[in-house]
Parts: sequence; C-alpha cells; structure tokens
Amino acid sequence: LGGGGAELLFPLLLLLLFLLLLLFLVLLLLGCSRPLALRRGRGQVGYLPGYRATPGQSPRPGPRRLPGALPPPFPNGWYRLLDSAQLPRGAVRGLALLGEHLAVFRSQDGQVHVLDAHCPHLGANLAAGGRVRGGCIECPFHGWQFRGEDGKCTSIPYAAKVPDFAKVRAWPSCEVNGMVLLWYHCQGLHPTWAVPEQREISTGEWVFRGQTEHLVDVHIQEIPENAADTAHLAFLHGPAILGGSDLRYTRSRLWDFMKHIWKAEWQPEPEPNEHCSRLLLQHSATIFGKRLCLMDLTVSARQVGPGLVYLIFEHAFLGRGIILQTVTPLEPLLQSVVHKIYYQKNIPAIVPKFILRAECVQFERDITIWNNKQYLSKPLLVREDSGIQRHRRWFSQFYSEGSTRSPAREEGLDW
Repeated sequence: LGGGGAELLFPLLLLLLFLLLLLFLVLLLLGCSRPLALRRGRGQVGYLPGYRATPGQSPRPGPRRLPGALPPPFPNGWYRLLDSAQLPRGAVRGLALLGEHLAVFRSQDGQVHVLDAHCPHLGANLAAGGRVRGGCIECPFHGWQFRGEDGKCTSIPYAAKVPDFAKVRAWPSCEVNGMVLLWYHCQGLHPTWAVPEQREISTGEWVFRGQTEHLVDVHIQEIPENAADTAHLAFLHGPAILGGSDLRYTRSRLWDFMKHIWKAEWQPEPEPNEHCSRLLLQHSATIFGKRLCLMDLTVSARQVGPGLVYLIFEHAFLGRGIILQTVTPLEPLLQSVVHKIYYQKNIPAIVPKFILRAECVQFERDITIWNNKQYLSKPLLVREDSGIQRHRRWFSQFYSEGSTRSPAREEGLDW
C-alpha cells in the first residue's frame, strides 16, 4: 500500500464490512414478508469436494466410513413427526422413521392418530390411499377400518363378524407447539413424561418466523452431546459467520477481524425433570478486538429427552424468542433436524430471520464434523472434557435393556 497505506487499511475494512452487512440486510428485507424456509437435502451440506454420493444412497467418502461402537440406534422419548399445519382434517400421511412405517391421520373431530402403516389382513399400506372415516382409517385394499384411538378393527365390509384380535398397533402421540409428536419406547412402555408447552407460542405472543431442515448422517446421541462439549465452541464456532460453513475457509485470515466469543455451562436437571438438561450460553462478538455490544446475546437451551431442544434467546434491545430444535431418527445413522423460530410479534421479522440464518451457518459447521466422524465409546479426554462423560451418563437413561443394537456390519459396500 506504500508508506501511508497502513492508515487507510482500517477504514477500508470497515467500509467492506458495512457493504457486506448492507447487502445481507437488503436480501433479507426482500423476503421479510414471509417466514424463512430452508431445507438442505441429504449430501447438500456437510461433505467436502471429493466425497462422492451414490444415487439412492447416503453420501460417503471414497474409503468407507467407520461408524465406531455405536449405542442403540433409537433412544426412548418423544420425536417430531411433522408440523400440525401439514395435517388438516381428514388427511393421511405415511412416514418411515425410528425403524417403523407409520400412518398418521387427523380425524374429523381434529384429533391426530398414529398407527402402524400396514394392514394385518394382507399387508396393504394404510397411508397409500387410505381414507379417514370418522375416527377411523379405511384400508385402501379391502375397506377394513381401524380406530385411531387404539388401532382396533371396527368394520370389515364383507364379513359378518370382526375378530377380536384384528387390530394394528396404535402409538402414543401429542400435539404441542404446532407439532405432532410420537412417543417411542423400545419395549412399548407408556410415556413417562410430557412435552412442555411454550406459553408464548400457544398464546400468540411469539409468532412463527421461519424454519430450517437438515438431514445429518450421524447417530442421534452425537447431536445433543455438543451441548456438553464446550471446548469446541471457541474453535469451531469462534470464527465469524461471514466465513460460512465450509470448514476449509471458516478460519480464513480474511475474516480474522471478527470473532465470536462463547461462555457456556451445561448441567442436568434434578428430579422430577431428570430427563432434561440445561445449557446456558453467553455470546458476544468483537470487531478488530473491540466488543460489539449489539451482538451480545443470552441463550438458554433446555434439552427435553433425546430429541427436543428449547433455545430461548434474550437480547437487551431486540427482545425475546425461541428456536425449537427437533431431532428425529429416520435411520440409525440418518437424522432429520428441524429448527423453527418464534419471536416477539412487535419485533421486525428481519431480526429473527437473521438469528435463524446465523444459527444455520453455525449448525452446518457441526454437520461437517458429524457426517465424517467416528463414534468412540471410550474417547481420549482431558480434565476439561469432563462434561462429555457426564452428558453420556445422563443420556444413557434413554436406553433400556430392550434397546436393540444396529445389526453387525458385513464386509461389503452396502452396510
């Protein structure tokens, strides 16, 4: 830059930062009239170039990934099936998750029911053409009707009598915070705790501002374990979000002028909420070493069982809101992760949409780690990593003696 160029570098970088932020705000404003909707398909994020994907199969690196000695694939707990708005009265949806095929339908009185998808008569899929008849679902093959409440067959059009044992499995479900959730227990036990309702959502004080969805190739336990791994925050999530989610460039010197600073503390909750844990996060940011107070944010993350997280945001000027994170196992090593943000209605929509976008960038950095890592049942830890072992002991309550293990991997390429 020459002799006097050094004095110009600082204002030029500030101008560049201002222009980038202005461009980002303009793009957000162009779409601020509707909620943010972002869906990442399998393999669209979390794999670096050189990692190939076979059509119809999960993306995988050239050498086979070694998953490690994984825990049982499906912990016991509540899991999101779909949003309430996706299931109007009289609608039927077929879902495959948690190693099960399910038929989800809403009866004419507005109640949601979840049954095993396949008719015990000749195996037809109730969700593939089945119709809602009052509180029952009608099989599209022969017209057998199954009651949503308990799965019992109530009518066979051509039979004089319905056998007492004619029924399909009915799954416990609930509808909370605008979502339909299913209770899964490997031994068929009834729910041992309820899904907490967020008062501000049910009263309309906080309004929906958008959601993201990602498919992650990892065991479910790896995702909540991040909360106890506080050491990764400074290294993985410290670089500016302007650096994006590609881990090859997040630590580029181009973005060194901005840093995220995190302070975190994870603790399990005592009885009767031993199925819950809390992570308290304090976030701040610096630009050229100077603290940017506008970025100060307090986040209280409450993990409820294995698949639900309530992240409440509090900002001195920009109000309060929540991100609902749900993790649903589609397969032992495939999770559907949805983030839904609700925020104060008197706050411009651009604020929660920016928060959700920023959270998405940080989450996709984690995905790259998860998609390519190996689960170590006995990791090499230092004293500062003690929270990880504490979290694993806490999470073990969601497995039971009947929890099935993944089948042994064969010496082929199709495991």
